[in-house]
Amino acid sequence: MMKFPRKLMKGGTIGLVSPSSPVDRQREEACIKVIEDMGYRVKAADNIAMGADGYLAGPDRRRADGVNEMFRDPEVDAIFCVRGGDGSARIMEYLDWDAIASNPKIFVGYSDVTNLHLMLSQKCGMVSFHGPMVSSNIVDHFDDVTRSSLFDTINATEDFLYRNPAELEIGVLCPGKASGPLTGGNLTLLAASIGTPYEVDTEGKILFIEEVHTHLSNMDRLMSQLRNSGKLARAKGILLGQFTDCESDGGDYLMYDMFWDMTADLDIPVMYGISSGHGFPMTTLPIGAQCSIDTEDRTIRFHVER
Repeated sequence: MMKFPRKLMKGGTIGLVSPSSPVDRQREEACIKVIEDMGYRVKAADNIAMGADGYLAGPDRRRADGVNEMFRDPEVDAIFCVRGGDGSARIMEYLDWDAIASNPKIFVGYSDVTNLHLMLSQKCGMVSFHGPMVSSNIVDHFDDVTRSSLFDTINATEDFLYRNPAELEIGVLCPGKASGPLTGGNLTLLAASIGTPYEVDTEGKILFIEEVHTHLSNMDRLMSQLRNSGKLARAKGILLGQFTDCESDGGDYLMYDMFWDMTADLDIPVMYGISSGHGFPMTTLPIGAQCSIDTEDRTIRFHVER
């Protein structure tokens, strides 16, 4: 059973990292200020505003070192990603997984950060958090639901029920009950991991999926990759998150028709409408934590061990 990392206390130190794409210097300063204004100290990796490599926040090794150093630094209590973007797959071979596993800490991010979440649980035995990023969410869009979900989840001390925003109902695509460690993240990243040393392992797990700016026909292709590789069939259950600005052809065949076609014959529960991904509000999910889902009462429960 994977353990939650130690809690983040007020006045603790949060390390800011950019494992993928950069922000500009002014935005970096805004990220530091918003965390300090919440009562935390900040240590920022030196590549956050390094945009000389175009869509990358610096050279591959330097982006990896930014993450490695935050895990090794005894003064850093939690690590928040500034943003996603592109390029995390390029740093995986340079991450010091042994050092990371020896220094478990709160790690928060989503989207391109999916690659790191998979290995933090699969390789390091660490619960990490699919939650809001500093520039993408906290600076401009830190609503009450997003804020409370983040801090309640990373600091949970006992088992808890997942809560969607009050106005958003969780739906059921396929009925049933299931339990297993939570895995997953962004659909594009999950499909791209297949065939690499960092491939998503869905065996006996609850698979969470979200996506952004992707046409239905491309999501069909990505889901087919997961299905044809056995990743869907090996899962105990599936949770579908936010699919922000994901368009269809405008015909009668819609996104959830595609998800039904991909999962209906698997005899596993599938729930949708989980408010986590690229939308607002964004709830936080503990990747690697034991998760139990029940479509009858539409509940998602997480087990907390510290």
